[in-house]
Amino acid sequence: MTFSEYGKKKVFCAHCNSENVRRRMTKVRIAKSEESRMENMAENFAGFEQLEKDPQALGAMMRKMGSEIGEDLPPEFDEVVDRLEAGQSPDEIESALPDLGKDTTASEE
Repeated sequence: MTFSEYGKKKVFCAHCNSENVRRRMTKVRIAKSEESRMENMAENFAGFEQLEKDPQALGAMMRKMGSEIGEDLPPEFDEVVDRLEAGQSPDEIESALPDLGKDTTASEE
């Protein structure tokens, strides 16, 4: 039933046709402002220095922050996070992906 129909339309149970029914609310999605998302990310960065020694925790934090951003991230982001969550260190990832983070669209001089 739509919100505008509520209170104007008789309601019956779809299974037994009883009039003895209660209103059930559906899930509500709350949109966060950019400021709110940035505050959440700042809280997630607390203790960042400790994460250098724990690639899996760093990967989990980066995945959470990526979802907080609410924007599409490049595929390289997922690859780095997957490698971190698998236990690979940032230095190992940098060695395995030497072109990571380089601007490939810039013209060569």
